[in-house]
Amino acid sequence: MYKLLLCVRYLRTRYIALASIVSVMLGVATMIVVNSVMSGFANEMRERINGILADVIIETNSLNGETDAEFHRQLAMQAAGDQIESISMTVEVFGLMHFRRGGQWIPRPVTLVGIEPENEAKVGPLVANLDSFQTIREDGIVTREPLRKEGEAPGWKLTEEALAWRSEWKEYQRRHFANWPAREAAEPLMPEPPAFEPEPGHAEPQFDSPATASPEPGIAAEGPVQLEVPLPLPGIGPAQPGQVIPAAAIDDGENVRQASNPFATDEAPDLKGMVVEKGRSDIDAPLPGRLYIGAQLVEIPRVDRKTDKVFIERLVKPGDDVKISTVSAGSPPEPRHFFATVVDVYKSGMSEYDANLVFCNLEYLQEMRGMIDPQTGKGAITTMKIKLKDYNNSDQVVKQLENVFPPHLYTVRTWEQKQGPLLAAVDIESAILNVLLFLIIAVAGFGILAIFFMIVVEKTRDIGILKALGASSRGVMSIFLAYGLALGVVGSGVGVVCGLLFVRYINVIEGGISWLTGRKVFDERIYYFPTIPTEVSFWTVTWVALGSILIAVLASVLPARRAARLHPVEALRYE
Repeated sequence: MYKLLLCVRYLRTRYIALASIVSVMLGVATMIVVNSVMSGFANEMRERINGILADVIIETNSLNGETDAEFHRQLAMQAAGDQIESISMTVEVFGLMHFRRGGQWIPRPVTLVGIEPENEAKVGPLVANLDSFQTIREDGIVTREPLRKEGEAPGWKLTEEALAWRSEWKEYQRRHFANWPAREAAEPLMPEPPAFEPEPGHAEPQFDSPATASPEPGIAAEGPVQLEVPLPLPGIGPAQPGQVIPAAAIDDGENVRQASNPFATDEAPDLKGMVVEKGRSDIDAPLPGRLYIGAQLVEIPRVDRKTDKVFIERLVKPGDDVKISTVSAGSPPEPRHFFATVVDVYKSGMSEYDANLVFCNLEYLQEMRGMIDPQTGKGAITTMKIKLKDYNNSDQVVKQLENVFPPHLYTVRTWEQKQGPLLAAVDIESAILNVLLFLIIAVAGFGILAIFFMIVVEKTRDIGILKALGASSRGVMSIFLAYGLALGVVGSGVGVVCGLLFVRYINVIEGGISWLTGRKVFDERIYYFPTIPTEVSFWTVTWVALGSILIAVLASVLPARRAARLHPVEALRYE
């Protein structure tokens, strides 16, 4: 009984014990918070990668792909149909995207992915990653409601906002280019847009759209004019690159016959052999090539000079046209160039994909690359994305698919196998960080060790009296071990409570720090997370708490053994 009484007395009256408790508490709380945040980010990353790649990926080993997508779909269903929930056929190829900015063409290396939005949405969270389906918030305040209705299927139609922007730009173009052949040679054909001070979070209107790039300043008013890019001119519709147009044909009120119309769609049929009248709405129709572009390809963070707040400036908006360059199928591959209309912006939250991926309508990409068999009309595909009913059976499904898809023609992998190096790097980073953080608790353990040695020296006389009164060496040793255990239990308990409370209210704390400093600590427009993701693991909390208690007990072993070895006569002589 005396051992417990002494242990409680030291714990309650010694301020030095409070320092030990605080050090253990801070170490435990820090490990819980960091592990929870890292687990939250890692799980979000895994879910987003899985959503982009699907559960199982079948890739052809040829850039030309394999013909007859439906045959491949049936082949996969025959091999593992009972495990497959949905399949999406795609074409993936490297390319370049160009858009007009500041009077220059800006290139971006991209991975061009041809998809069918309806099927792609079944194998991954396509809808959740498209900007038009999202609610935009700034500092927790809703600044824009979703542009598309809830439950609406993704497709290639422009939103009303994108159509309004496209119409606004076309009207601007008509006003400034209707009489451009009659201008003086020295006058720039593209006037500078009016001065505009963007509000935080709002991009500057771009009057240098790639769809409407102008000829270079200084073109003579007489003679033929050669255009380098498609330019929808009043009265003649869009012109093909390199097409020579007589200056007389660009009269403001004259009707001109157009040879072909690259803007032709279902809503705007081909105008070949037809008279194009001035003001015809068909020239405003989106191009047949439609795109979802990665956010980081066309968005850059900027700081507002007045408020010192960060906002995102978008260089290309839905409704604008961009130029795509890639290679054709066949041997040898040949360059292919086409213009396409941006329908939406894709935000997965993964820089590797948001700064690289451009999604295009599958049939048009197949047509541009020459991947459609002229005899059968069937298009070729390069990748199959498969979503499984139960991912735990993925290894079995991969083996079944490998039996029907020859390894010399196809590569069959799970998304984890495809992203193995990245996932391994995250696991190694987490392990190393845990080791470093655990050193914080180890430092607290060394502090307990030093404190206990001081107590043994300070209480040498008391230890001698206890032994003279009949206390055994084991009893004296147990006093210090129990003291160390008590420090570990109290410190770990308080640390667990503080850590869990911090994780629970981490976004409230982040808001308070942002208000105090005047700067957004965790900006959702940069990190693509509305809140800081966290995930608390019961096993992580358990081993952190038990580990800290164990360190505290081990730190008290050496001082306890020294106290137990003291001889009562020598201990009393010490004073």
